[in-house]
Formats: sequence, structure tokens, C-alpha cells
Amino acid sequence: MTQNTGWGPMGAPGPGGHGGGWGGVPPWGGWPPPAPQPGAIPLRPLALGDMLRGAFTVLRNHWKQLAGVMLAVQAVVLPVMALVVGIAVAVVHEHVEPVFDPPYGRTPGAEDVVPVAVAGSLVFVLLLVVGMLGMAVLVSLCQAVLKEAVMGRPTTSRAMRRAAVRRAPAVAGAMLLTMVIAGAPVFAVLAVWVPLVITVASGNGSPALLGVLPVLLLAALPLTVWLTTRLGLAPAAVVLEGASPVTALRRSAKLVRGDWWRIFGYTVVGGIIAGAVSWLVQMPFNVIGMFAVVPALADQPEGSAPTGGLITALVFALLAMVLGTTVGQMFQIGFTQLVSGIVYVDQRIRREGLADAILAELAAGRPAAGPDAPSAGPDAPTGA
Repeated sequence: MTQNTGWGPMGAPGPGGHGGGWGGVPPWGGWPPPAPQPGAIPLRPLALGDMLRGAFTVLRNHWKQLAGVMLAVQAVVLPVMALVVGIAVAVVHEHVEPVFDPPYGRTPGAEDVVPVAVAGSLVFVLLLVVGMLGMAVLVSLCQAVLKEAVMGRPTTSRAMRRAAVRRAPAVAGAMLLTMVIAGAPVFAVLAVWVPLVITVASGNGSPALLGVLPVLLLAALPLTVWLTTRLGLAPAAVVLEGASPVTALRRSAKLVRGDWWRIFGYTVVGGIIAGAVSWLVQMPFNVIGMFAVVPALADQPEGSAPTGGLITALVFALLAMVLGTTVGQMFQIGFTQLVSGIVYVDQRIRREGLADAILAELAAGRPAAGPDAPSAGPDAPTGA
């Protein structure tokens, strides 16, 4: 096999399906030598336990870089979202009440409905774009950190931030294409169901037609899940290979082919663990907020305006819940994306001999090839 010192696509794997360079043939009657582990995971085909331990190891060893960039992204995204919503409400506030709380017996007019509908549509699109860009930065960050963690190299917040921002547009493109392709079956069902709703509402059809929706969704959802899993490794390919969105989707489909059920199971287990830990992280903050509000409510005189103590307790409870939600979401996003990235690395080890390429790269003392590799520093050789 021709060695590739980068993480780009490689040729066929060596003997054994994974390059063989990490183990070799054990002596007769002996145990095979352990796989080398320069970083968070051993360089061999991984079991589920290896992947989960690897994800927790990366979080434990690189939490400062992950948390710093994640907090910075949320500090930008959340105010921008609030600003978008605030501007929209300020523009159409005089039309909101006639639409959502019209006088009895009066139907909202087009002069009120149209501005609210247009503003709502624009807000939805802008929030989707801002949210997807923010999520793309977080996904890029997790994959960039994972790359250095697998190779056992130190990371800095600045280098990871630059790598994440640089690949975020391409990751957002891959995420958008995945959403469109995987969601196409559901979108097709809605395209059929909405006209049926309009027909029934106009009195030209039987209400029984609305029962078609569950049947159509039962047919569409399995296809959506299959497509989502098949294209789920695209963000990792974008960051770790420097691939374009379309190329990354093709790479994901190629790597998942033949192993769909195993990858689907690993992804589901990783998501369940991430959700459970996130809930456990948020629960103490919610309990603290609740215990801060309950005594203040008990001391509030009935029928009187909120006292200063109650307002202070409510603000404290809100801040506690926001903090808990932020920490929980940071863990959930980070752990889920790290598991997905480790699944990608595992497939590359199994099929393309990535273990040999990583060992060769470490032996040569060169940084990873690709546009998103962190800087090797001023002391790096010219050829690096």
C-alpha cells in the first residue's frame, strides 16, 4: 500500500483490512501485540466501548479548547438571534394583536396577516441560517480537536478556533445538503398532505383524508433515518480530509456502505448517552432555580405587585437554568460529534489503512496534511 501522510482518501487497505502495520502476525501460540495508541483511541478496528471511552477521553483532555470556542460561539449566536426576533417584533408589533387576538366575531384582514406572515418567514430563515452556521463551527471544532487527539498532539484554543472557522462554511453546506436529501421523503409527504388539509378545510373533501398522514410518515421516516445515517459522516470528511460538501457526502456514503446497522447502532447509543448526561447536568441547575423561587413565592402577598425579592429570585432561577442548559448542550453536542468522528476514523482504519498513515505521519514528525491543519509553529522544518 502506498503510504499517505495526510488524512485524505487513500487506496485499498493492506492485509487484514486495516493496513496491518499496527499489529503484524503474532508468533504461533502467542497473543497479538497491542495496537499502538498515540492518542485518545487505539489504532485498530474499534468496538463500541473503545469509541465511548475515546470520546470521554477527548472531552477530558481538551475541555478547555472545546468549552472556550463553544462559549464564544454561543455568545455570538444567541444575541444575534435575539436581535433578529426583537427587530421583527418591533416592526410588526401593531399587527400582532389583530392577528392573534382579534375582536370577537372579526376575522383578521390581509393588511395584518401579510406583514406578520412575511416577518415570521424571514425570522425563520434568518434563525435557521444563524443557527446552522453556529452549529457548523461547533461541529468543525469537535472534528479538528479529535484529529489532534487521535494523533496525541497538543492543541491550543487559537489553532482550534481558526481550524473550526475555516471549515465551518463547508460543514454548513454538507449539513444543509444532508438535511435536504435526508428530509426529502418527509418534505414529499408534507407536499401531499398540505393540499389535503386545504381541501378538507374548504369542505370539498372527507376528513378521513387527513388519516393518510400517519401512513405516509410511516413509509417516509425509515428512508429518512437510512439516508441520515448514510450521510452522517460527511462533516468529519469535510474537516479531516478538507473535502467539499458534495465530495464529503460521497465519502460518507462510501464509508457507511455495508456497515449501516453497526454505524446506526453506535450513533444511537452515543446520542442516548449524550442526552442522558446532558439531562443529569441540567437537573441540579433547575433544582437550584426552583428552590430559589419557591420561598420568594411563599412570601409574596396575594394580589400585590411582584416584590424585589421575587424578581431577584426569578432572575437567579432564569440564570441558573440558562447556565445548566448551556453546559448540558455543550456536552451533548461535543460528545455526539466526537462519537461520529471516531466512527469515521474507525471506518477509515478498517477500510483504508488509516492507522498505517497516522503512524507514518507521526514517525516522519510532520503535521497533518490539509488546509485545516494547525500551524506547526516557528520551529517547524521548511518542508512541514
